[in-house]
Amino acid sequence: MNEERRRELGQFLRDRRAGLLRADHGLPPIGRRRIMGLRREEVAAFSAVSVTWYTWLEQGRDINASRQVLESIGRVLRLSAAEQAYVLALGGHGAVLAGGTATLEDVPPHLQALMDAVDFPAFAVAPDWRIAGWNSPYQALYSRIAEIVPAERNLLRLVFTDPQLRQMLPDWELTSRYFVAEFRSEAGPRLGSAAHTELVDSLSAASPEFAGIWAERGVLGFASRQRIFIHPTVGELTFEQHRLVPSDVPELHFVMYVPTAGTPTKERLAQLIANAG
Repeated sequence: MNEERRRELGQFLRDRRAGLLRADHGLPPIGRRRIMGLRREEVAAFSAVSVTWYTWLEQGRDINASRQVLESIGRVLRLSAAEQAYVLALGGHGAVLAGGTATLEDVPPHLQALMDAVDFPAFAVAPDWRIAGWNSPYQALYSRIAEIVPAERNLLRLVFTDPQLRQMLPDWELTSRYFVAEFRSEAGPRLGSAAHTELVDSLSAASPEFAGIWAERGVLGFASRQRIFIHPTVGELTFEQHRLVPSDVPELHFVMYVPTAGTPTKERLAQLIANAG
């Protein structure tokens, strides 16, 4: 583990330990009122590791934690599947390539052709969440995408810094939290890299809202879900958001917005595409 990943692992474990309800572990309150938070020695005992070793882990010391030990600690801390995967990645036991470390400047032609073949918005996200490519329905939905310089064309950055995109998201407060938690869950192997540090630092400086959400250390795995956009021309559009990973280029993730059945989205999207053409 590099130094930044060790620090993040320690802080993440501390935060999750502090958020546990003592009664859920059969433990009495501390004093008269403190019902939240386990002591380090309690986590160590439940995990069958020494208090000293667990303390060093939370302090970010340069120690090697096995997968079995981290999984045991995760069970005690009642981590979700995404949180457990994040802890394992920080500990050096995740599949680094699954989170992506390669850089892709463009979408390969055969995959661009796949996006162009569908009649709903689709775009490709690189490991650092840079938007590497898109199709014409996506550009009709979010017209600014082609105007943004490649260095700024990062999905996470745009969600927090583009006023036009924010106005299109009626559930921005919820969506922005989803994005940050999903980004963090995939970022474990890249912590400490210059590109990751620059993105987080620059976004924290540009957006106090991002800085506050990032400090919460939320972790979520991607899940298909409903997305709602309010377009200034055609009004409300409702999609089902899905993500696909091509087996021959797993560094890329394809995000697709499929019009929700039973809504006027398909017709409104067709009107939007026609107007854009």
